[in-house]
Amino acid sequence: MSYNLLKGKKGIIFGALDENSIAWKTAERAHEEGAEFVLTNAPIAMRMGGIKDLAAKTGSEIIPADATSMEDLENLVEKSMEILGGKIDFVLHSIGMSVNVRKGRHYTDSKYDFTTKGWDVSAVSFHKVMNVLYNKQAMSEWGSIVALTYMAAQRVFPDYNDMADNKAYLESIARSFGYFFGRDHKVRVNTISQSPTPTTAGSGVKGFDGFLAYAEKMSPLGNATALECADYTISLFSDLTKKVTLQNLFHDGGFSNMGVSDAVMDKFTEE
Repeated sequence: MSYNLLKGKKGIIFGALDENSIAWKTAERAHEEGAEFVLTNAPIAMRMGGIKDLAAKTGSEIIPADATSMEDLENLVEKSMEILGGKIDFVLHSIGMSVNVRKGRHYTDSKYDFTTKGWDVSAVSFHKVMNVLYNKQAMSEWGSIVALTYMAAQRVFPDYNDMADNKAYLESIARSFGYFFGRDHKVRVNTISQSPTPTTAGSGVKGFDGFLAYAEKMSPLGNATALECADYTISLFSDLTKKVTLQNLFHDGGFSNMGVSDAVMDKFTEE
């Protein structure tokens, strides 16, 4: 169902890899809601995924960019404004990567050059993206910038490893940069803290299936899907949320406010 929420709006969507990714679903929904946008991903990710199919489906152009490279980001923003014919109304940052996780390093035995690469890709890239948008005055007034995060930024999920630290850093950048973006350009900056979601990125976390089932039992509304996250993101890109900024918004079926649920208690009190 379409509500024309993004009619005439122009955006940049980072991180669409395949049909399971939240960025992919957000791109599909943004297209349905009348937006035009540029898709971007790291050159290596573009070889792995089917981003060309998404571009064809949504009538979008693709600009490869390494989100840790200021040169690439400057090129991305300039080209996007040329392609879209004006300033940017919305940006989705859907990027995360931990080399320690990929290489099977335990949190207590991190390799620190891996750690550095991880926070550069997962968190500092968000600062770099906003730096370019802010200094080029590329965002329209009342524009919206959203990054995706996870509750491991606040609470301990042992197998989430150093991605938990990366997400905490990401959320802090959203608040800190969001203040200046709001004050100077009337642009809002928020993070969405999503339920565990079976995406390519999420499924890489050890013990993911068990955790997915636990979160489902703990949340009164159950886990939020990737498509539901896309819908929520669209609401934040729309003009209906103009005064929402500097927030970390939990989109998790209520998980974040639960202590315990009947369904979880039943598991532990089985005779």
